[in-house]
Order: sequence, then structure tokens, then C-alpha cells
Amino acid sequence: MRKFTTILALSSFIIVLSGCDTIKEAASTINNGGTSTTPSLTNTEVISGLKEALTVGIQNSVNLTSITDGFLKNDAIRLPFPPDALKVREKAMDWGLGSQVEKFETTLNRAAEEATKEALPIFKDAILNMSISDGFSILNGGDGAATRFLKDNTTSKLVTAFSPKVKEAISKVKLTEYWNPIITKYNNAMSLTGGAKINPDLNQYVTERAVAGLFQMVEKEENKIRKDPAARVTDLLSKVFGSIGK
Repeated sequence: MRKFTTILALSSFIIVLSGCDTIKEAASTINNGGTSTTPSLTNTEVISGLKEALTVGIQNSVNLTSITDGFLKNDAIRLPFPPDALKVREKAMDWGLGSQVEKFETTLNRAAEEATKEALPIFKDAILNMSISDGFSILNGGDGAATRFLKDNTTSKLVTAFSPKVKEAISKVKLTEYWNPIITKYNNAMSLTGGAKINPDLNQYVTERAVAGLFQMVEKEENKIRKDPAARVTDLLSKVFGSIGK
């Protein structure tokens, strides 16, 4: 009789296991004394959730940075006069070019705002090619992990896409007519005194700062999704990021 009871119990348990979607779910059922719990995440759900999170994050970031004043009025990412050229700025002010300096700084930020419009398709291409390994590394990598993934896979492409937009934008400001002569004069003086020369390439400065500012906003959006349940705007995001730490 005991043998029959044991066989019956095992048969019933096998039936329970056969109804589970994953081995992890079955294990969860066992560990909870036969009480069913929420199914474990599948690889597909993790990757889909991460792609969805990145898509939401980059869309929000591009929307915030590519509008007028997206950089200029955001103190966290605003482009100032090139820090290593502040002496040049002082010289321009001495020459009575204060209004041009202000216009120049505004245009630097307008160039960054215009350039970030090019980011979305580049980001989406990187997201499309995310592997399962990438997905789990991002999910468990903590704050900024998704942003680091995007940096590794998009930075060079962003620089290439941003550069012509930046060049076109900064060429419109009058101060650029003074920029190269002042920089040339300043650097020549540094050659005589042994002082540090300044990189005259404004295009490179704005491009690099625009890319860095965009990634700063992407990371902010990513961490918001990780920490704030209200930022998980879909059921899948809630399920995937709600699983972290459990």
C-alpha cells in the first residue's frame, strides 16, 4: 500500500512539472511547498525588456536634448566656452566682443542640440544587435550598465554623424571669424614661452561634449527605470526590472 501511495505521489508531481513553462518555475514550486509563484524570466523576456528599456531611455534623452535650449538651459550638460581657452575668451572680452562671446557660447549649444537629432537611428541599430549575453550583463550590471553598452557600441558612429552637423552650426556664428586668428596668435606666443597650446578644433570640442552630454542624459533615464517603478511604463519593463534583487 505504501509503495502504491509513493508511486501515486510521484506521478502527480510529474504532472505538475509538465505544466511548468521553465525548469526554474518548477524549482520555485518545489521550494515553496507546492505553491505556484510568478514564472521566472525567460531569455526572450530579458532581451525584449532590455531593448524596450533602452528604446524608452534613448527616446526620452534625444527628445530632451535635441530641442531648443535642450543643452543651453540644462546646467548639467550645457557647453561653456572651451575651458582650456578661457584666456582666449578674456582676450575677446578685452576687445569688446562680449556680445559675440555670448552668441558664440549659445551657438555651441545650438550645434549640440542639432547634432543629437542624428543619434536615434544609431542607438536603435545597437539595440537591435544586442545579444543574450549583453542583455543579462546589462540587467545585472547595476546603474549605468545599459549606457556603457551603448557607449561601447555607438560612440564612434555618433562622432561621425555629429561632426558635420556641428561644423555647419558653428560656422554661422561671427566669433568663429576671430577664433582661428586669436588661437593662432595665442599658440604662437605659447611656442615662445613654453606654455600649453590650445586645440583650435572647435568642431571636435563641441562634438565630444555633445556626445558626452547625450550619454549623461541616457544614463539618467536608465537609472530612473532601474529605481523608480513609475518609470517602467510597460508590463514587460515592470516584470524585468522588478526581478532585480529578488
